[in-house]
Amino acid sequence: MARVRCYAGTSYPERPVAFVWNGRWLDVTRLIAQARTPEGMVFDVLAADGQGYRLDWVEAPDRWSVNHRVSLGAIHD
Repeated sequence: MARVRCYAGTSYPERPVAFVWNGRWLDVTRLIAQARTPEGMVFDVLAADGQGYRLDWVEAPDRWSVNHRVSLGAIHD
């Protein structure tokens, strides 16, 4: 199971702020996209290492997964 820290203002998870990848915490520098799924939420993010990742949250049983994304399109403004 992946480890993800989130901001949770009015709901959880409102947006991810950091996650563990290869044994170290990476800060989320930009939220590219987010979507509600039947199971939970999906977030495409840019991390402090300059790479793109997809963070998937399954509401029951409150489980995260993190996947490296080779391309998230033109996200480097």
